Amino acid sequence: MTASADDFRHMAQALKLAARGEYSTRPNPRVGCVIARRGEVVGCGFHHHAGGPHAEVVALGQAGPAAAGATAYVTLEPCNHHGRTPPCVDALIAAHVARVVYACDDPNPLVAGQGAARLRAAGIDVVIGPLGADARVLNRGFFSRLERGRPFVTLKTGMSLDGKIALANGQSQWITSAAARADVQRMRARSCAVMTGIGTALADDPALTVRDASLDLGGVPPARLVLDAALRLPPTARLFADPAPVIIFTASVDADRRGALEAAGARIETVPGVAGRLDPGAVLRRLAELSINDLLVECGPQLAGALLDAGLVDELVCFVAPKLLGADARSAFAVAAPDSLGACLTLEIVEVGRIGPDLRLVARPVPA
Repeated sequence: MTASADDFRHMAQALKLAARGEYSTRPNPRVGCVIARRGEVVGCGFHHHAGGPHAEVVALGQAGPAAAGATAYVTLEPCNHHGRTPPCVDALIAAHVARVVYACDDPNPLVAGQGAARLRAAGIDVVIGPLGADARVLNRGFFSRLERGRPFVTLKTGMSLDGKIALANGQSQWITSAAARADVQRMRARSCAVMTGIGTALADDPALTVRDASLDLGGVPPARLVLDAALRLPPTARLFADPAPVIIFTASVDADRRGALEAAGARIETVPGVAGRLDPGAVLRRLAELSINDLLVECGPQLAGALLDAGLVDELVCFVAPKLLGADARSAFAVAAPDSLGACLTLEIVEVGRIGPDLRLVARPVPA
């Protein structure tokens, strides 16, 4: 059965509902649901936080008896397994909906087509695909983790017009504007975790927290991650002043340093290291195992370069201030030097905008 104009219209509304959980559903996907009968919406809902009711259950609760014979529009295939909550297909079947339209299949192997099969077995018509690309974008980190085995990686940098992130003496606060920094707060809130390198952690002593109290985090703030091959992070770092999780990736086996950092509240993860540096691919694979969907990286030039050189950056967000810091200032990216212009790392600029006095550029690496 093909989708109708009404199917697309109601799915668009379901996607808007799903987006209301953009800061709060981690590590679950953002999902919205609309129940419509004879073209009239009788119930709607979205998933707010992990462990809370799923979008379908919220919408069915609002619809009540009117759900019988109606169509349910869901932005992701309804689940068919017991997790923190019962299967959504059971609720849809019990409500006697006549039809379910969902945007895209759930890549979770516990679902992956089984939800649709269960609905069809119960005599419910199933239509798949309306606005599926939009639904995938909304949950790009979730799809990345389950399909590629690593989070969707966004590398953020604030720099001057001549590509510098700090003066030669290390001063960097503040190159970009308050408006740009407010946008970074929203970027952090959308992420499952915020990662930096030990160089930045030692130089800036960042907290990496979401400080905008107006953003609903669903009670679960993003984790803060530090790549620290030799465990140089002091237990007195500002990271430990906030209760949000701190995870340190290291290659060190120094029991005393591990113990001190664990006593301060850190979780220590050991990954392979070569020549004093950690394997960034191994870090990302472990983050996928820890259910990290969207990873925001705020770091110095060395880690930025390592991630870019390894092809592990999915999106680059640059806040560019109308300032020139000069030839001796510190560059943003320590990428490997190419032998020719044809061999250089190329990016596609997909978005350009103004934010306060600064530019906001969004670019994606072009595959070789």
